[in-house]
Amino acid sequence: MNIFFILILAIGLLKTILKFFYTSDKFIFRVFVFDVLSVLFIGYCVYIQLADYSIYFVSKYLQFAILLKLVREFANPNFSFNRKYITPPQLFIISFISIIILGALLLLLPKATTHPINFLDAFFTSTSAVCVTGLTVFNVSETFTVFGQTIILLLIQIGGLGILTFAAYIAYFFKGNSSYEYQITLGNISNNDAFSEVFGFIKKIIYITFCIESLGALIIFFSLDDFNIGIFDKVFISIFHSISAFCNAGFSTLPNGLMQNITINNYSFQLILIILIFLGGIGFPILVNLIKYLKYFFKKVFLRFFYKTTEEKNWIFSLNSKVNLFTSLTIFGVSTLIIYFEEFYFTLNEHTGFGKFVSAAFVSMTTRTAGFNTINFSELQFSTIILILLLMWIGASPTSTGGGIKTSTFAIAILNFINIARGKNSIEIFKRKINESVVQKAFATITLSFLVIGLGVFLISKFDSNLPLIDIAFEVFSAYSTVGLSLDTTVLLSEPSKIVIIIIMFIGRVSMITILTAFFKKNISSRYSYPSGDILI
Repeated sequence: MNIFFILILAIGLLKTILKFFYTSDKFIFRVFVFDVLSVLFIGYCVYIQLADYSIYFVSKYLQFAILLKLVREFANPNFSFNRKYITPPQLFIISFISIIILGALLLLLPKATTHPINFLDAFFTSTSAVCVTGLTVFNVSETFTVFGQTIILLLIQIGGLGILTFAAYIAYFFKGNSSYEYQITLGNISNNDAFSEVFGFIKKIIYITFCIESLGALIIFFSLDDFNIGIFDKVFISIFHSISAFCNAGFSTLPNGLMQNITINNYSFQLILIILIFLGGIGFPILVNLIKYLKYFFKKVFLRFFYKTTEEKNWIFSLNSKVNLFTSLTIFGVSTLIIYFEEFYFTLNEHTGFGKFVSAAFVSMTTRTAGFNTINFSELQFSTIILILLLMWIGASPTSTGGGIKTSTFAIAILNFINIARGKNSIEIFKRKINESVVQKAFATITLSFLVIGLGVFLISKFDSNLPLIDIAFEVFSAYSTVGLSLDTTVLLSEPSKIVIIIIMFIGRVSMITILTAFFKKNISSRYSYPSGDILI
């Protein structure tokens, strides 16, 4: 196998070196630096391996070198497709299905698990990771090796950002441009109408994500001082939980997840996860908008004597950011207080003082789509479980790593109720009128969510009639909103029920509206209209 690696890398090295002399592509300095460094690294690995064939340590680096070359070659072909045969929603769905299948096959590798698992369980875990859900049919730390946990981590990262986002960034990094067709496709997938800004927006997403996750991992590392583990394990745990929290995945590599004394009472660790979950759940456009606003605020407050800004605050903070931030913070604050008082003498009884409030805040934040738990959810009060069902159903903000019907959809629904009561025909907020098409999409999202959740509850109650209805409903809500919380029901599901949960997790991640638009031909605006009519409501 090492000889095969060396032959492949030798061909790749020769091809890369020839590119330096025979190429018609324009010169890009960052690509030149990448190629030079990769050639030096791969050449060094091949040289050491040939000098001493018995060195196993270098043979592991040969595998990394193969992966490095694969990334470089991946960017060479021009991305092109005919929109007559495949639409952006279809491409989006296919990309998720492809990475789920690939992830399942990788998790079946002997080195990925401590004991053999069947394909359905591997497929379930891969779907849960790519759809950033967190539901598992077995203990991650006991079933998967470090290699398997690394695969899950990569699936979470790819699923949180989207495989097309990574593919677009790799293409942009090595080429510096792309076809107009590709920009339209990515614009439709990322909900960005300014096609000329698509690659700039994707670049910001990648940079912001890695900066937040790196900073989060660093802070988590220092919050784990009480952990009696090696430095490598501590680093891996920090990175894994930072990515899992920011991507709202809820996976944990700890033996019992976060349900152990060393994390239950580690309130600084919980506060870090709360911040990471919030930042990952408010949406990338809002994150970009927040950074832009912070720059404006810094210039206005600290540099006002040296720098005169002409930017207006109202234009910097978009309507989308205002609505989603206000809704998210309101839901978080209200639900934290309710959980705090509901569970004060019950599941929060073992905590004292500030710890009770942090634990209540952690439950409130993680139930939105993250899926971590520091308390036993099966011991919650029934009223709290009903509240959690509502929180899971609402979920995170649009274009984020979280699921649910989204905070903006919930806000529009509430505003519509108020407007109907006041006799108004349009929804107005922050001195802006909401477009009718947005209102229609919001209520279509709500209706479709109830249909999917209702059908899921019906099927699982049919396949596993021995399970309590509230446990089934909790599992389905958790799967649809990609939360990952459970009332200890996941491990009890039969194979048909697991398949139902897999489908619901997938629908919750890509959204039912995306699936419908992928299979229905888009209607071109006609030049006529029918007379209007009224229906009794």
